[in-house]
Amino acid sequence: MLMKQKVTLYTLRNSHSLRATITNLGGRVVSLFVPDRNGILRDVVLGFENVEDYLPENHRSDFGAAIGRYANRLNNGQITIDGKTYQLPQNDGKNCLHGGPDGWQYRIFNVEEVGDNRLVLSLVSEDGDSGFPGNVCARVTYMLTDDNALDIQYEAVTDEPTVINMTNHSYFNLNGDASTDILNHLLTIDADRYTPIGETFIPTGELASVEGTPMDFRQPKPIGRDIAADFDQLRIGRGYDHNWVLNTKGDDSHLCARLESPVTGIVLEVYTTEPGMQVYTGNFLDGTVIGKGGVVYRQRAAVCLETQKFPDSPNQRWPESDAILRPGDVYRSRTKFRFL
Repeated sequence: MLMKQKVTLYTLRNSHSLRATITNLGGRVVSLFVPDRNGILRDVVLGFENVEDYLPENHRSDFGAAIGRYANRLNNGQITIDGKTYQLPQNDGKNCLHGGPDGWQYRIFNVEEVGDNRLVLSLVSEDGDSGFPGNVCARVTYMLTDDNALDIQYEAVTDEPTVINMTNHSYFNLNGDASTDILNHLLTIDADRYTPIGETFIPTGELASVEGTPMDFRQPKPIGRDIAADFDQLRIGRGYDHNWVLNTKGDDSHLCARLESPVTGIVLEVYTTEPGMQVYTGNFLDGTVIGKGGVVYRQRAAVCLETQKFPDSPNQRWPESDAILRPGDVYRSRTKFRFL
């Protein structure tokens, strides 16, 4: 049924050598070619070569996708808005993860605008879609800017109170070779705190200090340095699968994270209007998925930097991470992935 609609792959270029291919199936970034220190173009994101591989009946994956309505986990697959509780699909144990098994990563977006360096996609999500209330009209704009950034902007409106939390779920490997892991990547996060999780991956409600823990990335540190440390949070997550409370507090003019491959010299800077960022180190990649170039995607083959509202925000009610969208308001979010 899904493939009866038109699925297309679009190529964006900037005035330099940055090149991205994006499909309207899930708004997915399929490839992202970036020059390394020697000027050789490297594809720095994981994904598939054939559109059929992105279909849920073939692979349940989030590679490169525009996630909605709610990125990350919602406890017990429930949300309560204005005293009314809504039951959502439970596709991650008892939790609703990334909008459920029929999330926006599997939808075909409408194409509103196509240019050399700009693509605008839209989606209408009807009231009751995966249990979420309200008719929602969402738009995602992708631009390759002349400062070598993939600039992604999200907008959404609703006709009744609902929750919205969109993100891009690209799996980055700046080595440009997904047969190698990302444990050598140097990661910096401008965050003094993170949200610890319980055994079901739902935040405990605490905003904990990173000081003196493996969660401290305030100075550049190889991802692999502490990933196997005797630390309960890493045991639960099978590595890093946590949300950091960004010191940038929604100011996208300030750098919130930096990732660097010592192999290629490629540097990724992240700027965002969001209060949090989920770092996921490919913990559940298990070698059963074959991606582009016939490469087997194994554990730690990539790292995701998912800018977002905090996980389970509608239930936790963090004031710095309000995920409720009401009629008359416009949800806006922006994240720039800038390459050096």
